[in-house]
Amino acid sequence: MKKVLSVLLLLVLAALLVAQTLTLTILHTSDLHGNIFPINYATNKPSDVGLAKIYTLVKAVRSENPNVLLIDTGDLIQGTPLEYYHARIENDSPDPMVLVMNHMGFKASVLGNHEFNYGMNILKKAISEAEFPFLSANIVKKGTDQPYFKPYVVLEVSGVKVGLLGLTTKFIPNWEDPKNIAELDFLDPVEVAKKYVKILREEEKVDVVIVGYHGGLERDPESGEPTEELTGENQGYQLLQEVPGIDALLTGHQHRSLAVMIKGVPVTQPSNWGQELGRIDLVLDNSSGSWKIVDKKVTLLSTKGVEADQEILSLAQSYEDKVQKWLDQPIGWAEGDFYVEDPLSARLEDHPLIEFINRVQMYYSKAKISSAALFNNDIKGWKEGPITLRDINAVYIYPNTLKVLKVTGKDIKDALELSASYFDYDGNEITVNKSWVEPKPRHYNYDMWEGIHYIIDVSKPVGQRIVDLTFEGKPVEMDKEYEIVLNNYRAGGGGGYTMFKGKPVVREVMMEVAELMADYVMQHKTIRPTVNHNWYVGIETYHVVEPGDTLSFIARSYDVSVKDILRWNPWIENPDLIYPGQKILIYEPYLRTILSF
Repeated sequence: MKKVLSVLLLLVLAALLVAQTLTLTILHTSDLHGNIFPINYATNKPSDVGLAKIYTLVKAVRSENPNVLLIDTGDLIQGTPLEYYHARIENDSPDPMVLVMNHMGFKASVLGNHEFNYGMNILKKAISEAEFPFLSANIVKKGTDQPYFKPYVVLEVSGVKVGLLGLTTKFIPNWEDPKNIAELDFLDPVEVAKKYVKILREEEKVDVVIVGYHGGLERDPESGEPTEELTGENQGYQLLQEVPGIDALLTGHQHRSLAVMIKGVPVTQPSNWGQELGRIDLVLDNSSGSWKIVDKKVTLLSTKGVEADQEILSLAQSYEDKVQKWLDQPIGWAEGDFYVEDPLSARLEDHPLIEFINRVQMYYSKAKISSAALFNNDIKGWKEGPITLRDINAVYIYPNTLKVLKVTGKDIKDALELSASYFDYDGNEITVNKSWVEPKPRHYNYDMWEGIHYIIDVSKPVGQRIVDLTFEGKPVEMDKEYEIVLNNYRAGGGGGYTMFKGKPVVREVMMEVAELMADYVMQHKTIRPTVNHNWYVGIETYHVVEPGDTLSFIARSYDVSVKDILRWNPWIENPDLIYPGQKILIYEPYLRTILSF
Protein backbone atom coordinates (compact mmCIF):
# COMPACT_ATOMS: atom_id res chain seq x y z
CA MET A 1 0.00 0.00 0.00
CA LYS A 2 2.83 2.35 0.89
CA LYS A 3 4.44 1.61 -2.47
CA VAL A 4 1.22 2.54 -4.33
CA LEU A 5 0.93 5.77 -2.36
CA SER A 6 4.54 6.60 -3.13
CA VAL A 7 3.97 6.07 -6.85
CA LEU A 8 0.85 8.28 -6.73
CA LEU A 9 2.77 10.97 -4.88
CA LEU A 10 5.54 10.88 -7.46
CA LEU A 11 2.98 11.21 -10.26
CA VAL A 12 1.39 14.22 -8.57
CA LEU A 13 4.78 15.84 -8.08
CA ALA A 14 5.67 15.17 -11.72
CA ALA A 15 2.41 16.76 -12.85
CA LEU A 16 3.10 19.78 -10.68
CA LEU A 17 6.58 20.12 -12.16
CA VAL A 18 5.19 19.99 -15.73
CA ALA A 19 2.33 22.37 -14.94
CA GLN A 20 3.13 26.03 -15.57
CA THR A 21 1.62 29.42 -15.88
CA LEU A 22 2.41 31.95 -18.53
CA THR A 23 1.45 35.58 -18.99
CA LEU A 24 0.61 36.57 -22.55
CA THR A 25 0.75 40.36 -23.04
CA ILE A 26 -1.13 41.88 -25.97
CA LEU A 27 -0.04 45.40 -26.92
CA HIS A 28 -2.43 47.29 -29.14
CA THR A 29 -2.22 50.38 -31.35
CA SER A 30 -4.98 51.79 -33.52
CA ASP A 31 -5.78 54.79 -35.69
CA LEU A 32 -2.13 55.82 -35.93
CA HIS A 33 -2.95 57.82 -39.08
CA GLY A 34 0.61 58.14 -40.28
CA ASN A 35 2.12 59.37 -37.02
CA ILE A 36 5.73 58.34 -36.40
CA PHE A 37 7.33 61.53 -35.13
CA PRO A 38 6.25 63.28 -31.90
CA ILE A 39 5.17 66.39 -33.75
CA ASN A 40 2.08 68.37 -34.64
CA TYR A 41 2.50 69.01 -38.36
CA ALA A 42 0.17 72.02 -38.30
CA THR A 43 2.27 73.93 -35.76
CA ASN A 44 5.57 72.05 -36.17
CA LYS A 45 5.69 71.82 -32.37
CA PRO A 46 6.31 68.76 -30.17
CA SER A 47 3.32 66.54 -29.45
CA ASP A 48 2.78 63.35 -27.44
CA VAL A 49 1.99 61.18 -30.46
CA GLY A 50 3.61 58.71 -32.80
CA LEU A 51 5.25 55.33 -33.10
CA ALA A 52 8.62 56.56 -31.80
CA LYS A 53 7.07 57.13 -28.39
CA ILE A 54 5.02 53.93 -28.63
CA TYR A 55 8.18 51.90 -29.24
CA THR A 56 9.72 53.17 -25.99
CA LEU A 57 6.69 51.76 -24.15
CA VAL A 58 6.81 48.52 -26.13
CA LYS A 59 10.47 47.92 -25.30
CA ALA A 60 9.78 48.52 -21.60
CA VAL A 61 6.99 45.93 -21.60
CA ARG A 62 9.13 43.42 -23.49
CA SER A 63 11.87 43.81 -20.90
CA GLU A 64 9.34 42.66 -18.26
CA ASN A 65 7.84 39.82 -20.28
CA PRO A 66 9.10 38.29 -23.54
CA ASN A 67 5.67 36.81 -24.34
CA VAL A 68 4.33 39.89 -26.12
CA LEU A 69 2.15 40.27 -29.21
CA LEU A 70 2.12 43.74 -30.81
CA ILE A 71 -1.01 44.27 -32.91
CA ASP A 72 -2.54 47.22 -34.77
CA THR A 73 -6.20 47.66 -35.69
CA GLY A 74 -6.09 49.96 -38.66
CA ASP A 75 -6.18 53.43 -40.17
CA LEU A 76 -2.48 53.27 -40.64
CA ILE A 77 -1.33 54.75 -43.95
CA GLN A 78 -3.32 58.02 -44.10
CA GLY A 79 -3.63 61.10 -41.94
CA THR A 80 -0.38 63.08 -41.83
CA PRO A 81 1.60 65.02 -44.45
CA LEU A 82 4.21 62.27 -44.06
CA GLU A 83 1.85 59.67 -45.51
CA TYR A 84 0.32 62.10 -48.01
CA TYR A 85 3.77 62.91 -49.39
CA HIS A 86 4.62 59.23 -49.65
CA ALA A 87 1.34 58.29 -51.36
CA ARG A 88 1.03 61.23 -53.74
CA ILE A 89 4.49 62.62 -54.42
CA GLU A 90 7.24 60.05 -53.84
CA ASN A 91 5.90 56.52 -53.64
CA ASP A 92 8.95 54.55 -54.77
CA SER A 93 10.44 53.91 -51.34
CA PRO A 94 8.79 51.63 -48.75
CA ASP A 95 5.84 53.06 -46.88
CA PRO A 96 7.33 54.80 -43.80
CA MET A 97 4.71 53.42 -41.41
CA VAL A 98 5.27 49.87 -42.62
CA LEU A 99 9.04 50.32 -42.50
CA VAL A 100 8.89 51.38 -38.86
CA MET A 101 6.34 48.75 -37.86
CA ASN A 102 8.51 46.02 -39.37
CA HIS A 103 11.33 47.20 -37.13
CA MET A 104 9.06 47.28 -34.09
CA GLY A 105 7.97 43.69 -34.58
CA PHE A 106 4.27 44.07 -35.21
CA LYS A 107 2.57 40.71 -35.64
CA ALA A 108 -0.42 41.98 -37.64
CA SER A 109 -2.49 44.99 -38.64
CA VAL A 110 -6.23 44.99 -39.33
CA LEU A 111 -7.50 46.91 -42.37
CA GLY A 112 -9.12 50.24 -41.46
CA ASN A 113 -11.45 52.38 -43.54
CA HIS A 114 -8.75 54.97 -44.32
CA GLU A 115 -6.46 52.30 -45.77
CA PHE A 116 -8.42 52.68 -49.03
CA ASN A 117 -8.24 56.47 -49.35
CA TYR A 118 -5.27 56.51 -51.72
CA GLY A 119 -6.54 53.61 -53.85
CA MET A 120 -5.83 49.90 -54.04
CA ASN A 121 -2.41 50.24 -55.72
CA ILE A 122 -1.01 52.24 -52.81
CA LEU A 123 -2.56 49.83 -50.30
CA LYS A 124 -1.28 46.72 -52.10
CA LYS A 125 2.21 48.21 -52.23
CA ALA A 126 2.16 48.85 -48.46
CA ILE A 127 0.93 45.31 -47.79
CA SER A 128 3.68 43.84 -50.00
CA GLU A 129 6.32 45.72 -47.98
CA ALA A 130 5.05 44.51 -44.60
CA GLU A 131 6.69 41.68 -42.68
CA PHE A 132 3.36 41.15 -40.96
CA PRO A 133 -0.07 40.37 -42.43
CA PHE A 134 -2.87 42.87 -43.03
CA LEU A 135 -6.03 41.11 -41.86
CA SER A 136 -9.74 41.36 -42.59
CA ALA A 137 -12.07 38.38 -42.79
CA ASN A 138 -15.20 40.31 -43.78
CA ILE A 139 -13.77 42.23 -46.74
CA VAL A 140 -14.36 39.82 -49.62
CA LYS A 141 -13.90 39.59 -53.37
CA LYS A 142 -16.87 41.24 -55.00
CA GLY A 143 -19.80 38.89 -55.50
CA THR A 144 -18.27 36.12 -53.38
CA ASP A 145 -17.70 35.24 -49.74
CA GLN A 146 -13.95 34.71 -50.31
CA PRO A 147 -11.76 37.02 -48.20
CA TYR A 148 -9.81 39.51 -50.30
CA PHE A 149 -7.19 39.80 -47.59
CA LYS A 150 -5.88 37.26 -45.13
CA PRO A 151 -8.71 36.60 -42.62
CA TYR A 152 -6.67 35.49 -39.64
CA VAL A 153 -3.23 34.45 -38.45
CA VAL A 154 -2.19 31.78 -35.97
CA LEU A 155 0.79 32.63 -33.77
CA GLU A 156 2.67 30.56 -31.20
CA VAL A 157 4.00 32.16 -28.04
CA SER A 158 6.02 29.89 -25.73
CA GLY A 159 3.83 26.94 -26.57
CA VAL A 160 0.54 28.84 -26.45
CA LYS A 161 -1.33 28.82 -29.74
CA VAL A 162 -3.00 32.18 -30.43
CA GLY A 163 -5.50 32.93 -33.18
CA LEU A 164 -5.92 36.55 -34.31
CA LEU A 165 -9.01 37.32 -36.40
CA GLY A 166 -9.22 40.61 -38.32
CA LEU A 167 -12.53 42.43 -38.91
CA THR A 168 -13.34 45.81 -40.45
CA THR A 169 -16.35 48.10 -40.15
CA LYS A 170 -18.81 47.22 -42.91
CA PHE A 171 -19.73 50.89 -43.31
CA ILE A 172 -16.87 51.73 -45.68
CA PRO A 173 -19.06 51.88 -48.84
CA ASN A 174 -20.90 54.80 -47.22
CA TRP A 175 -17.70 56.86 -47.21
CA GLU A 176 -15.14 55.65 -49.69
CA ASP A 177 -14.77 56.67 -53.32
CA PRO A 178 -16.37 53.73 -55.19
CA LYS A 179 -13.42 53.33 -57.55
CA ASN A 180 -11.13 52.62 -54.59
CA ILE A 181 -13.22 49.63 -53.45
CA ALA A 182 -14.62 48.43 -56.80
CA GLU A 183 -13.21 44.93 -56.29
CA LEU A 184 -14.64 44.51 -52.80
CA ASP A 185 -17.75 43.71 -50.80
CA PHE A 186 -18.06 44.30 -47.07
CA LEU A 187 -19.86 41.60 -45.12
CA ASP A 188 -21.33 41.87 -41.64
CA PRO A 189 -18.41 41.41 -39.20
CA VAL A 190 -20.57 39.74 -36.54
CA GLU A 191 -21.77 36.99 -38.88
CA VAL A 192 -18.28 36.52 -40.29
CA ALA A 193 -16.80 36.33 -36.77
CA LYS A 194 -19.17 33.49 -35.84
CA LYS A 195 -17.71 31.45 -38.71
CA TYR A 196 -14.04 32.20 -38.12
CA VAL A 197 -13.96 32.01 -34.31
CA LYS A 198 -15.37 28.49 -34.70
CA ILE A 199 -12.66 27.68 -37.27
CA LEU A 200 -9.95 28.97 -34.94
CA ARG A 201 -11.30 26.95 -32.02
CA GLU A 202 -12.25 23.71 -33.73
CA GLU A 203 -9.93 23.43 -36.72
CA GLU A 204 -6.87 25.45 -35.77
CA LYS A 205 -7.15 24.28 -32.15
CA VAL A 206 -5.94 27.59 -30.75
CA ASP A 207 -5.72 28.22 -27.02
CA VAL A 208 -6.53 31.94 -27.22
CA VAL A 209 -8.74 33.89 -29.65
CA ILE A 210 -8.06 37.58 -30.16
CA VAL A 211 -10.36 39.63 -32.38
CA GLY A 212 -8.92 42.80 -33.87
CA TYR A 213 -11.78 44.98 -35.12
CA HIS A 214 -11.49 48.30 -36.91
CA GLY A 215 -14.74 49.47 -35.45
CA GLY A 216 -15.84 50.61 -32.02
CA LEU A 217 -18.45 50.15 -29.35
CA GLU A 218 -22.01 51.13 -30.17
CA ARG A 219 -23.20 50.64 -26.58
CA ASP A 220 -22.12 51.74 -23.13
CA PRO A 221 -19.66 49.12 -21.79
CA GLU A 222 -21.40 48.96 -18.41
CA SER A 223 -25.10 49.45 -19.06
CA GLY A 224 -25.28 48.09 -22.61
CA GLU A 225 -27.45 51.04 -23.60
CA PRO A 226 -26.90 52.43 -27.12
CA THR A 227 -24.54 55.39 -27.25
CA GLU A 228 -25.19 56.13 -30.91
CA GLU A 229 -27.58 55.29 -33.70
CA LEU A 230 -27.23 51.56 -34.39
CA THR A 231 -26.26 51.83 -38.06
CA GLY A 232 -23.73 49.00 -38.18
CA GLU A 233 -20.74 51.35 -38.31
CA ASN A 234 -19.64 50.13 -34.87
CA GLN A 235 -20.52 46.62 -33.68
CA GLY A 236 -17.97 45.83 -30.98
CA TYR A 237 -20.54 45.28 -28.25
CA GLN A 238 -22.65 43.13 -30.56
CA LEU A 239 -19.59 40.96 -31.30
CA LEU A 240 -19.28 40.12 -27.62
CA GLN A 241 -23.04 39.59 -27.28
CA GLU A 242 -23.38 37.17 -30.17
CA VAL A 243 -20.02 35.51 -30.79
CA PRO A 244 -18.87 33.02 -28.13
CA GLY A 245 -15.21 32.13 -27.74
CA ILE A 246 -13.56 35.57 -27.91
CA ASP A 247 -10.83 36.02 -25.27
CA ALA A 248 -9.79 39.61 -26.09
CA LEU A 249 -11.27 42.34 -28.30
CA LEU A 250 -9.06 45.06 -29.78
CA THR A 251 -11.15 47.92 -31.19
CA GLY A 252 -10.54 51.18 -33.04
CA HIS A 253 -12.12 53.69 -35.40
CA GLN A 254 -13.79 55.85 -32.74
CA HIS A 255 -10.55 57.36 -31.40
CA ARG A 256 -11.68 56.58 -27.84
CA SER A 257 -9.64 55.67 -24.78
CA LEU A 258 -11.05 52.34 -23.61
CA ALA A 259 -9.70 49.68 -21.27
CA VAL A 260 -12.73 47.78 -19.98
CA MET A 261 -14.18 44.36 -19.32
CA ILE A 262 -17.37 43.52 -21.21
CA LYS A 263 -19.02 40.21 -20.42
CA GLY A 264 -15.73 39.07 -18.93
CA VAL A 265 -13.73 39.93 -22.06
CA PRO A 266 -10.96 42.57 -21.92
CA VAL A 267 -11.50 45.32 -24.51
CA THR A 268 -9.08 48.05 -25.52
CA GLN A 269 -9.17 51.11 -27.76
CA PRO A 270 -5.99 53.19 -27.47
CA SER A 271 -7.22 56.62 -28.61
CA ASN A 272 -5.51 57.72 -31.85
CA TRP A 273 -2.24 58.92 -33.40
CA GLY A 274 -0.17 56.86 -30.95
CA GLN A 275 -1.23 58.82 -27.89
CA GLU A 276 -1.82 55.56 -26.01
CA LEU A 277 -0.90 51.89 -26.11
CA GLY A 278 -3.47 49.29 -25.12
CA ARG A 279 -2.28 46.47 -22.86
CA ILE A 280 -4.05 43.22 -22.05
CA ASP A 281 -2.39 40.62 -19.81
CA LEU A 282 -3.79 37.09 -20.00
CA VAL A 283 -2.50 34.65 -17.38
CA LEU A 284 -2.69 31.08 -18.67
CA ASP A 285 -2.32 27.76 -16.85
CA ASN A 286 -1.88 24.30 -18.36
CA SER A 287 -2.16 22.16 -15.24
CA SER A 288 -5.21 20.46 -16.79
CA GLY A 289 -3.21 19.48 -19.86
CA SER A 290 -4.34 22.41 -21.99
CA TRP A 291 -3.89 26.15 -21.67
CA LYS A 292 -6.69 27.94 -19.82
CA ILE A 293 -7.00 31.66 -19.03
CA VAL A 294 -7.06 32.03 -15.25
CA ASP A 295 -6.66 35.78 -14.91
CA LYS A 296 -6.82 38.87 -17.11
CA LYS A 297 -6.03 42.55 -16.80
CA VAL A 298 -6.57 45.48 -19.15
CA THR A 299 -5.09 48.97 -19.12
CA LEU A 300 -3.85 51.83 -21.29
CA LEU A 301 -0.31 53.20 -21.32
CA SER A 302 0.06 56.90 -22.17
CA THR A 303 2.85 58.35 -24.31
CA LYS A 304 2.61 61.68 -22.48
CA GLY A 305 6.10 62.65 -21.37
CA VAL A 306 7.61 59.47 -22.83
CA GLU A 307 10.92 59.85 -24.69
CA ALA A 308 10.80 59.05 -28.40
CA ASP A 309 12.91 56.09 -29.45
CA GLN A 310 15.94 57.23 -31.43
CA GLU A 311 16.07 54.07 -33.56
CA ILE A 312 12.61 54.81 -34.93
CA LEU A 313 13.36 58.49 -35.50
CA SER A 314 16.56 57.64 -37.39
CA LEU A 315 14.82 55.00 -39.48
CA ALA A 316 12.24 57.49 -40.80
CA GLN A 317 14.30 60.71 -40.71
CA SER A 318 14.98 60.87 -44.45
CA TYR A 319 11.21 60.78 -45.10
CA GLU A 320 10.60 63.47 -42.51
CA ASP A 321 13.27 65.81 -43.90
CA LYS A 322 11.67 65.78 -47.34
CA VAL A 323 8.20 66.35 -45.93
CA GLN A 324 9.28 69.27 -43.75
CA LYS A 325 10.96 70.97 -46.68
CA TRP A 326 7.87 70.43 -48.82
CA LEU A 327 5.51 71.74 -46.13
CA ASP A 328 7.39 74.99 -45.64
CA GLN A 329 7.19 76.09 -49.26
CA PRO A 330 5.37 79.48 -49.45
CA ILE A 331 2.73 79.37 -52.16
CA GLY A 332 0.96 82.71 -51.72
CA TRP A 333 0.05 85.62 -49.43
CA ALA A 334 -2.91 86.30 -47.17
CA GLU A 335 -4.02 89.92 -46.86
CA GLY A 336 -5.79 89.41 -43.55
CA ASP A 337 -6.53 86.54 -41.17
CA PHE A 338 -8.12 83.22 -42.10
CA TYR A 339 -7.70 82.17 -38.48
CA VAL A 340 -10.04 80.32 -36.12
CA GLU A 341 -9.71 81.82 -32.65
CA ASP A 342 -12.60 79.81 -31.23
CA PRO A 343 -14.03 76.74 -33.01
CA LEU A 344 -17.54 77.12 -31.58
CA SER A 345 -17.75 80.75 -32.74
CA ALA A 346 -16.57 79.67 -36.20
CA ARG A 347 -19.55 77.31 -36.32
CA LEU A 348 -22.04 79.96 -35.19
CA GLU A 349 -21.70 82.28 -38.14
CA ASP A 350 -19.95 82.70 -41.46
CA HIS A 351 -16.15 82.55 -41.08
CA PRO A 352 -13.42 83.55 -43.59
CA LEU A 353 -11.69 80.16 -43.50
CA ILE A 354 -14.84 78.14 -44.17
CA GLU A 355 -16.01 80.60 -46.79
CA PHE A 356 -12.63 80.24 -48.50
CA ILE A 357 -12.92 76.43 -48.63
CA ASN A 358 -16.44 76.68 -50.03
CA ARG A 359 -15.38 79.29 -52.59
CA VAL A 360 -12.56 77.03 -53.77
CA GLN A 361 -14.96 74.10 -54.12
CA MET A 362 -17.40 76.26 -56.10
CA TYR A 363 -14.60 77.68 -58.28
CA TYR A 364 -13.35 74.28 -59.44
CA SER A 365 -16.69 72.46 -59.58
CA LYS A 366 -18.69 75.30 -61.17
CA ALA A 367 -21.50 74.57 -58.70
CA LYS A 368 -23.36 77.49 -57.15
CA ILE A 369 -23.96 75.80 -53.78
CA SER A 370 -21.28 74.22 -51.58
CA SER A 371 -20.81 72.86 -48.07
CA ALA A 372 -17.70 72.34 -45.98
CA ALA A 373 -16.78 71.57 -42.38
CA LEU A 374 -14.23 72.56 -39.77
CA PHE A 375 -13.08 68.99 -39.23
CA ASN A 376 -11.89 69.29 -35.64
CA ASN A 377 -11.26 71.82 -32.90
CA ASP A 378 -7.49 71.89 -33.44
CA ILE A 379 -7.67 73.35 -36.95
CA LYS A 380 -6.70 77.01 -36.91
CA GLY A 381 -6.08 78.20 -40.47
CA TRP A 382 -3.54 80.95 -41.06
CA LYS A 383 -2.96 84.59 -40.24
CA GLU A 384 -1.96 87.49 -42.45
CA GLY A 385 1.30 86.81 -44.26
CA PRO A 386 2.80 84.00 -46.31
CA ILE A 387 0.72 80.84 -46.82
CA THR A 388 2.56 77.51 -46.91
CA LEU A 389 1.59 74.00 -47.87
CA ARG A 390 1.76 73.22 -44.15
CA ASP A 391 -1.07 75.72 -43.60
CA ILE A 392 -3.20 74.15 -46.33
CA ASN A 393 -2.64 70.56 -45.25
CA ALA A 394 -3.28 71.41 -41.61
CA VAL A 395 -6.72 72.76 -42.56
CA TYR A 396 -7.86 70.10 -45.02
CA ILE A 397 -6.65 66.91 -43.36
CA TYR A 398 -8.52 64.31 -45.44
CA PRO A 399 -7.78 63.16 -49.02
CA ASN A 400 -11.29 64.01 -50.22
CA THR A 401 -12.25 64.77 -53.78
CA LEU A 402 -15.39 66.62 -54.92
CA LYS A 403 -18.68 65.53 -56.42
CA VAL A 404 -21.45 67.71 -57.82
CA LEU A 405 -24.82 66.13 -57.04
CA LYS A 406 -28.30 66.91 -58.28
CA VAL A 407 -30.55 67.07 -55.21
CA THR A 408 -33.89 68.53 -54.21
CA GLY A 409 -34.55 71.52 -52.01
CA LYS A 410 -35.87 69.07 -49.42
CA ASP A 411 -32.53 67.23 -49.44
CA ILE A 412 -30.74 70.50 -48.73
CA LYS A 413 -33.19 71.38 -45.95
CA ASP A 414 -32.88 67.92 -44.39
CA ALA A 415 -29.08 68.15 -44.46
CA LEU A 416 -29.17 71.56 -42.82
CA GLU A 417 -31.51 70.26 -40.12
CA LEU A 418 -29.11 67.41 -39.42
CA SER A 419 -26.24 69.87 -39.01
CA ALA A 420 -28.45 72.11 -36.85
CA SER A 421 -28.81 69.27 -34.32
CA TYR A 422 -25.14 69.95 -33.47
CA PHE A 423 -26.32 72.60 -31.00
CA ASP A 424 -28.07 72.48 -27.64
CA TYR A 425 -29.76 75.62 -26.31
CA ASP A 426 -31.01 75.98 -22.74
CA GLY A 427 -32.66 79.36 -23.25
CA ASN A 428 -29.49 81.16 -22.31
CA GLU A 429 -26.39 79.46 -23.67
CA ILE A 430 -25.56 77.44 -26.80
CA THR A 431 -23.41 74.34 -26.30
CA VAL A 432 -22.49 71.37 -28.50
CA ASN A 433 -25.00 68.54 -28.33
CA LYS A 434 -23.46 65.75 -26.25
CA SER A 435 -24.27 63.15 -28.91
CA TRP A 436 -21.94 64.99 -31.31
CA VAL A 437 -18.90 64.63 -29.03
CA GLU A 438 -19.51 61.36 -27.17
CA PRO A 439 -18.41 58.66 -27.49
CA LYS A 440 -16.45 60.16 -30.41
CA PRO A 441 -16.17 63.83 -31.47
CA ARG A 442 -17.88 64.27 -34.86
CA HIS A 443 -17.29 67.95 -35.55
CA TYR A 444 -16.46 66.97 -39.13
CA ASN A 445 -20.13 66.21 -39.70
CA TYR A 446 -21.30 69.77 -39.00
CA ASP A 447 -21.49 71.44 -42.40
CA MET A 448 -21.53 75.13 -43.24
CA TRP A 449 -22.91 76.21 -46.60
CA GLU A 450 -22.19 78.83 -49.20
CA GLY A 451 -24.40 79.90 -52.12
CA ILE A 452 -27.61 79.73 -50.09
CA HIS A 453 -28.92 81.94 -47.30
CA TYR A 454 -30.19 80.33 -44.11
CA ILE A 455 -30.58 80.79 -40.38
CA ILE A 456 -30.33 78.10 -37.71
CA ASP A 457 -32.90 79.08 -35.07
CA VAL A 458 -31.78 77.12 -32.00
CA SER A 459 -34.85 78.23 -30.04
CA LYS A 460 -36.86 75.82 -32.20
CA PRO A 461 -36.97 72.00 -31.77
CA VAL A 462 -34.42 69.82 -33.52
CA GLY A 463 -35.68 69.09 -37.02
CA GLN A 464 -37.47 72.45 -37.28
CA ARG A 465 -34.58 74.87 -36.91
CA ILE A 466 -33.84 76.00 -40.45
CA VAL A 467 -35.60 79.24 -41.34
CA ASP A 468 -35.29 81.84 -44.10
CA LEU A 469 -33.77 79.34 -46.53
CA THR A 470 -33.22 81.03 -49.89
CA PHE A 471 -31.19 80.68 -53.09
CA GLU A 472 -30.46 83.67 -55.30
CA GLY A 473 -32.99 85.71 -53.35
CA LYS A 474 -35.86 83.25 -53.66
CA PRO A 475 -37.14 80.62 -51.22
CA VAL A 476 -35.61 77.19 -51.77
CA GLU A 477 -38.39 75.03 -53.23
CA MET A 478 -38.64 71.59 -51.68
CA ASP A 479 -39.40 69.79 -54.98
CA LYS A 480 -37.03 71.77 -57.19
CA GLU A 481 -33.64 70.32 -58.18
CA TYR A 482 -30.36 72.10 -57.37
CA GLU A 483 -26.71 71.28 -58.07
CA ILE A 484 -24.48 71.22 -55.01
CA VAL A 485 -20.81 70.37 -54.50
CA LEU A 486 -19.76 68.13 -51.60
CA ASN A 487 -16.69 66.12 -50.72
CA ASN A 488 -16.89 62.46 -51.73
CA TYR A 489 -17.42 61.32 -48.12
CA ARG A 490 -20.52 63.45 -47.71
CA ALA A 491 -21.75 62.80 -51.25
CA GLY A 492 -21.82 59.08 -50.44
CA GLY A 493 -24.05 59.68 -47.44
CA GLY A 494 -21.21 59.70 -44.90
CA GLY A 495 -21.92 61.12 -41.47
CA GLY A 496 -25.58 60.18 -41.53
CA TYR A 497 -26.38 62.36 -44.55
CA THR A 498 -28.35 59.59 -46.20
CA MET A 499 -30.37 62.10 -48.23
CA PHE A 500 -27.35 62.41 -50.55
CA LYS A 501 -26.65 58.71 -51.01
CA GLY A 502 -27.43 57.49 -54.54
CA LYS A 503 -28.21 60.96 -55.92
CA PRO A 504 -27.20 61.64 -59.54
CA VAL A 505 -23.56 62.71 -59.91
CA VAL A 506 -23.43 65.58 -62.40
CA ARG A 507 -19.63 65.80 -62.47
CA GLU A 508 -16.58 65.07 -60.35
CA VAL A 509 -13.37 66.93 -59.52
CA MET A 510 -10.76 64.25 -58.95
CA MET A 511 -8.01 66.45 -57.49
CA GLU A 512 -8.01 66.35 -53.70
CA VAL A 513 -9.42 69.41 -51.96
CA ALA A 514 -6.09 70.28 -50.29
CA GLU A 515 -4.48 70.33 -53.74
CA LEU A 516 -7.29 72.52 -55.07
CA MET A 517 -6.82 74.97 -52.20
CA ALA A 518 -3.08 75.15 -52.86
CA ASP A 519 -3.64 75.53 -56.60
CA TYR A 520 -6.13 78.34 -56.00
CA VAL A 521 -3.68 80.24 -53.79
CA MET A 522 -0.86 79.78 -56.30
CA GLN A 523 -3.09 81.00 -59.14
CA HIS A 524 -4.33 84.08 -57.29
CA LYS A 525 -1.05 84.75 -55.44
CA THR A 526 -2.86 86.95 -52.92
CA ILE A 527 -6.13 86.07 -51.18
CA ARG A 528 -8.28 88.23 -48.93
CA PRO A 529 -10.58 87.03 -46.13
CA THR A 530 -14.24 87.62 -46.93
CA VAL A 531 -17.57 86.80 -45.34
CA ASN A 532 -20.89 87.50 -47.01
CA HIS A 533 -22.92 86.66 -43.88
CA ASN A 534 -25.12 84.21 -45.78
CA TRP A 535 -25.88 82.20 -42.62
CA TYR A 536 -25.74 82.35 -38.85
CA VAL A 537 -27.07 80.69 -35.73
CA GLY A 538 -29.79 82.85 -34.22
CA ILE A 539 -32.60 83.01 -31.72
CA GLU A 540 -36.18 83.98 -32.48
CA THR A 541 -37.24 87.08 -30.58
CA TYR A 542 -39.80 89.85 -30.91
CA HIS A 543 -39.05 93.53 -30.74
CA VAL A 544 -41.88 95.64 -29.35
CA VAL A 545 -41.91 98.93 -31.23
CA GLU A 546 -41.40 101.98 -29.02
CA PRO A 547 -42.01 105.65 -29.84
CA GLY A 548 -39.26 106.94 -32.12
CA ASP A 549 -38.28 103.50 -33.43
CA THR A 550 -37.55 103.08 -37.12
CA LEU A 551 -36.79 99.87 -39.00
CA SER A 552 -33.25 101.14 -39.61
CA PHE A 553 -32.72 101.68 -35.89
CA ILE A 554 -34.18 98.28 -35.04
CA ALA A 555 -32.06 96.58 -37.70
CA ARG A 556 -28.86 98.17 -36.36
CA SER A 557 -29.82 97.21 -32.81
CA TYR A 558 -29.98 93.51 -33.71
CA ASP A 559 -27.19 93.50 -36.32
CA VAL A 560 -29.55 92.55 -39.15
CA SER A 561 -30.74 94.44 -42.23
CA VAL A 562 -33.99 96.21 -43.00
CA LYS A 563 -34.44 93.77 -45.89
CA ASP A 564 -34.20 90.91 -43.39
CA ILE A 565 -36.86 92.44 -41.17
CA LEU A 566 -39.23 92.99 -44.08
CA ARG A 567 -38.73 89.41 -45.26
CA TRP A 568 -39.47 88.03 -41.78
CA ASN A 569 -42.47 90.31 -41.31
CA PRO A 570 -44.38 90.40 -44.62
CA TRP A 571 -47.28 92.13 -42.87
CA ILE A 572 -45.27 95.37 -42.83
CA GLU A 573 -46.61 97.15 -45.90
CA ASN A 574 -44.78 100.46 -45.52
CA PRO A 575 -41.24 100.28 -44.07
CA ASP A 576 -41.50 103.96 -43.10
CA LEU A 577 -44.67 103.39 -41.09
CA ILE A 578 -44.57 101.33 -37.90
CA TYR A 579 -46.46 101.96 -34.67
CA PRO A 580 -45.65 101.69 -30.96
CA GLY A 581 -46.77 98.34 -29.54
CA GLN A 582 -46.33 96.37 -32.76
CA LYS A 583 -44.29 93.15 -32.40
CA ILE A 584 -41.62 92.60 -35.02
CA LEU A 585 -40.09 89.16 -35.52
CA ILE A 586 -36.29 89.13 -35.37
CA TYR A 587 -33.84 86.25 -35.76
CA GLU A 588 -31.12 87.68 -33.57
CA PRO A 589 -27.56 86.41 -34.25
CA TYR A 590 -26.47 84.48 -31.16
CA LEU A 591 -22.93 85.88 -31.14
CA ARG A 592 -24.38 89.39 -30.99
CA THR A 593 -26.33 88.48 -27.85
CA ILE A 594 -23.07 87.43 -26.18
CA LEU A 595 -21.12 90.48 -27.28
CA SER A 596 -23.89 92.84 -26.17
CA PHE A 597 -23.39 91.91 -22.51
